[in-house]
Amino acid sequence: MAHVLKAADIMTKDVKTISGNATVADAVAKMKAEKVSSLVVERRSQEDAWGILTRKDVVSKVWALGKKLSDVKVHEIMTKPLIMVSPGLAIEYCARLMAMTGVRRCPVFDGKEIIGILSTTDIFNAAE
Repeated sequence: MAHVLKAADIMTKDVKTISGNATVADAVAKMKAEKVSSLVVERRSQEDAWGILTRKDVVSKVWALGKKLSDVKVHEIMTKPLIMVSPGLAIEYCARLMAMTGVRRCPVFDGKEIIGILSTTDIFNAAE
């Protein structure tokens, strides 16, 4: 029987994060420096939910509205809570979840921490 690819098999393990109190200017600088298209927004406490900031958020919620990157905080434009997947979830179901919800990336959560991030690009590149 063929091996079923799971989220943990193809996720990006090095997840970049930022504080919700950082400015969008700081976030853009970090995204460019790290060569990533999104940042996971850190929780304020164990009970809090994670957020995510994407290039699309910056373009549609800051640039398109004529705002200055330095005048807007990450928490003002991030998406929260996140849609997450477990490391053992088959890629087919990850893809289905992403299609149904319209998201392009899902953090991979092991029940305690985010251990990776899975993007539609990762799924596309895994296709045989």
